[in-house]
Amino acid sequence: MVLKQATILVIDDDLDVLTALRLLLKPLVKEVVIEKNPSNIVNQIENKNFDLIILDMNFNGLVNTGNEGIFYLNKIKKQHAETPVVLITAYADIDLAIRALKEGASDFIVKPWKNKKIVQTINSILENKKNSTSGKTSQQLSSSPIIGESDAIKDVFVKLKKVAPTDANVLILGENGTGKDLIAKALHNNSNRKDKPFVKVDVGALTANLFESELFGYKKGAFTDAKEDRKGRFEVANGGTVFLDEIGNISLGQQVRLLTVLQNRMVTPLGSNESIPIDIRLVCATNIDPKTLADEKKFRKDLIYRINTVDIIMPPLRDRGTDITLIAKHFISIYADKYNKSTFSLDSGFISKLKNHDFPGNVRELQYVLERAVIMADSSALKPDDLVFSSIERTTTNTSAKTMNLDDIEKNAILTVLEKNRGNVSKSAKELGITRASLYRRLDKYEL
Repeated sequence: MVLKQATILVIDDDLDVLTALRLLLKPLVKEVVIEKNPSNIVNQIENKNFDLIILDMNFNGLVNTGNEGIFYLNKIKKQHAETPVVLITAYADIDLAIRALKEGASDFIVKPWKNKKIVQTINSILENKKNSTSGKTSQQLSSSPIIGESDAIKDVFVKLKKVAPTDANVLILGENGTGKDLIAKALHNNSNRKDKPFVKVDVGALTANLFESELFGYKKGAFTDAKEDRKGRFEVANGGTVFLDEIGNISLGQQVRLLTVLQNRMVTPLGSNESIPIDIRLVCATNIDPKTLADEKKFRKDLIYRINTVDIIMPPLRDRGTDITLIAKHFISIYADKYNKSTFSLDSGFISKLKNHDFPGNVRELQYVLERAVIMADSSALKPDDLVFSSIERTTTNTSAKTMNLDDIEKNAILTVLEKNRGNVSKSAKELGITRASLYRRLDKYEL
């Protein structure tokens, strides 16, 4: 209904593109206006109110900025900030398109496009615009179980809101246990593909043979145990999202196979000579440091560029401040209900002990610690003694201490905390449980 009432302006210096979009949209909308000369944009939007503008990103160098789309986007936004703009771009310009999203674009269309996808994108933007003007939109991400209000997690939310509605491939970075899978699911649930499949694959656990058969499928008789045809995960997820977890652990050979599929948007099942077209949005995650991913001996740069249109870094729990308390209350409520316990109150010492713990296992460690606390609690008030942190995590974090000398242990602890907090003395002192003055005395003592 919203689409039928829309007036749309299409700006592109390619007459074939203008014709194709006019023929596609004319039966669906109230009016389609096409414009070949981008310098006429100002006059067009002054003379008519457009509900949406489709804008090409390149106009043969008419503007000597190297990014004409952003130049004209800013012109449009300066005159009509509320008018949604959808950009037309090629794969090579996706980084520029992501920058344009930050400048105020609503979405981008990648050439060659699918007609159905364009219509879905336009309709979704117009629906959101209608809801926004009637005060119905929420600033929260829909269907997102991610809890937090710290600056670190707010940055993640901002990026999610911008990226989720697009088809941009996303690489999620972060330590184990930070909730990268929740980010992947939130991207899918807030995209135009939310009604299509979301397929997760832990590719780091797949052998070379399983990698091919699981992702791309196989035909009956392709190998000894192939007793019937089986679709691969990419084909199962067609129209939806594929989430490849632990992408940093796949071999160079597997990387080549994956890159070929992503470039061609086709899969060839084992034992078959026929390629099957796929339409998927790719989301990947890894706990590997970006510096390691940049090592071409371990990871192909051309694949990194393909999967990393946008990266989202999930912060460790220790950097999320008051989020620890919010997440703790959430898990305590869940486990109290699960184990038929009464509502718990949290002793101030309990909260303090939580905040002072480093949580090397992040949210996953917090979850297990709180489940144990709820199970073992003797009263409805959780106290510091109810918190027992994992001996496995403690052992892992203490392996760097190569001596049992107390001074050496203290010095190593100070160095570790200072490095983690990037030299911030106040944060480091708080984490160590001492005053700033005490920390300065110890820095002088150990000549740090």
